[in-house]
Amino acid sequence: MSICGRDKCAFKRKPYPPGEHGLRAKHGRGTVSEFGAQLREKQKMKFSYGLRERQFRSYVMEAKRRAGDTAQLLLEILESRLDSIVFRMGLASTRSQARQMISHGHIMVNGRMVNIPSFRAAKGDKVSLRPQSAGKALFRDLDIYLKKYTSPAWVSVDKEKREGAVLGRAADVDMAGLINVHAIVEFYSR
Repeated sequence: MSICGRDKCAFKRKPYPPGEHGLRAKHGRGTVSEFGAQLREKQKMKFSYGLRERQFRSYVMEAKRRAGDTAQLLLEILESRLDSIVFRMGLASTRSQARQMISHGHIMVNGRMVNIPSFRAAKGDKVSLRPQSAGKALFRDLDIYLKKYTSPAWVSVDKEKREGAVLGRAADVDMAGLINVHAIVEFYSR
């Protein structure tokens, strides 16, 4: 049975999207330029880390100034942010939740409360949940979530104490299939 109620329907699905501009893709004008592809990759990474343009641009420029592979250095800079570390430790299910936890004062670094999500944690820093915050509703199901969670190799997590440590640089960030970081570096090289 089809949408119109008969076996043979008068309506047929067209091979292009509906609307006034649907035929553009059919006639070849919908192809994305190199600039458009680079812009799309930049926007994907910016939104996945929850950053504004100015801050993201400064991270890219910092990665360019350092010696080494700019794309890998950019990933290391982004993953060394406290909100990314809290997310990678499994204390938060999303980066935006990690940002909120940090800005509300629930996270401690080396025994001191930090409320700046862009704080850069270094190798050896201890990141933990504030003891006063452990009873909050936000952290009620955290133990159940942490049992199933496996953290990356560059972060160690003590699931019972709800704390962890940064063991090194984020060398194995798994962005290979998701975001083309080299396209982002090329975008800012214009």
